[in-house]
Amino acid sequence: MNLGNTLLNTKAVLVISLFSLLIVDQTKAFAENKSIQSVTEKRPNIVFLLADDLGYGELGAYGQKKIKTPNLDKLATMGMRFTDFYAGNAVCAPSRAVLMTGKHPGHATIRGNQGYYAEQKTWDRVALNKDELTLGELMQNSGYNTAFIGKWHLGVPEDTSTWASARGFDYAVQEQWGQSDEDTTFDEREHWINGQESSSFYDYTKFDNLDEFRTNFAIKFLDKHQQNQETKEQPFFLFMSYRAPHGHEWTVRNDQMYKEYHWPEGERHHATKITLWDQQVGRLLDYLKHIGEFDNTLIVLTSDNGPHNEHSTTSGKHDYKFFNSNGQLTGYKRDLYEGGIRVPHIAVWANKIKPNTESKHIGAFQDFMTTFADVADVKAPSELDGISLLPTYLQKGKQQEHPYLYWEEQRKFDNKPRKSLLRAIRQGNWKAVQVNLDRPIEIYNLENDIDETDNLAKQYPEKVKHFKALFEQSSVPAEHFPFAHTDE
Repeated sequence: MNLGNTLLNTKAVLVISLFSLLIVDQTKAFAENKSIQSVTEKRPNIVFLLADDLGYGELGAYGQKKIKTPNLDKLATMGMRFTDFYAGNAVCAPSRAVLMTGKHPGHATIRGNQGYYAEQKTWDRVALNKDELTLGELMQNSGYNTAFIGKWHLGVPEDTSTWASARGFDYAVQEQWGQSDEDTTFDEREHWINGQESSSFYDYTKFDNLDEFRTNFAIKFLDKHQQNQETKEQPFFLFMSYRAPHGHEWTVRNDQMYKEYHWPEGERHHATKITLWDQQVGRLLDYLKHIGEFDNTLIVLTSDNGPHNEHSTTSGKHDYKFFNSNGQLTGYKRDLYEGGIRVPHIAVWANKIKPNTESKHIGAFQDFMTTFADVADVKAPSELDGISLLPTYLQKGKQQEHPYLYWEEQRKFDNKPRKSLLRAIRQGNWKAVQVNLDRPIEIYNLENDIDETDNLAKQYPEKVKHFKALFEQSSVPAEHFPFAHTDE
């Protein structure tokens, strides 16, 4: 046989071998209920939708009767609705810290909206540690094109290296925070793009609400992602940190919605913010369909804590009870009772998550980082406190359970640090709450007392002792939040 024939035969063998491998891959794909196309398709995108102070009972899908949320209710029918899911904490910054680092509140860097700086004897914002991996960095390192749009609340104003743009997000749009939320009006606020000062101002006279303004940036990101040949081959991770229905979004352009109901102005304004936000989520989902990415995208929606009960400077006070914003639950934002921390959680993934399903799995914000690592097919860091939700999402395999969930929140204090710490634990159907370190531990059985009205501490002294031990072992000292470990 001459050299030419040898080469031809070798090529023929290679072609047959490669074809055989392709047939094996296709057969395996069919066996796993996948399409042939899925063998070569890129990894799934992830879109994370975070509301600000949305209560457990403020969506129609979770029992709301008055406020209209048609887009989110439809979304819930397309996937899985969780009934027993929890925020990272009962207030913005510490809750988002759990979400962004995968560490529960007893291990997280940030445990209150402000921390104590001992040398200056002052309270101020605390940033995530530079050496701890963020969710953005995990996804970016995994080959995702990452974007963050909206409220960050995990850095300090004067140091852009603590902002989203420096913590794992290729494209980041966030407003410039003052020393407090009230320093600058939210009606006209400058936004920074990729850590650089921008001429883009939110002007409520031009947009229905702040979330419309920010959704424009999200669509811009998706459009650019699709048009750029390099990024188009990547999956994307889009974190939408919405503003609604936070109490400090004082003004919206649409001032006629719900007028026919003659509700108090503060309540009409609150309902309007939620419905306008619902419209913007619908707009974003429609755009995902428009660019052909909806079916290959895991969409997750939740809220950073329970409903607020705050006064708006322009429209009057909102009472969380008016719309049953926490459903049957007791408490609201800043409480570690169920109303402050149990939140909606909807997950949608076409042809992966079964439509119209419900899960009673007990999970929390620390689970998202581990879950998204699983979805991205990368290994999550071993020091995380989260558990992947993927077995529950896909209804495949055994779902690992948390032995218990722990929360602590540090509030500002003048001279009584023991009274500034709240903590809680859920273990199975049992819940322990301690309002401050000078108050006794309360015990509730959520199976038949979901609204936490029957304190069983006197009937179960052994459980009080058990939960006290869990409280002590669940929290490690934190530089600016030391008061879980004070004897003062």
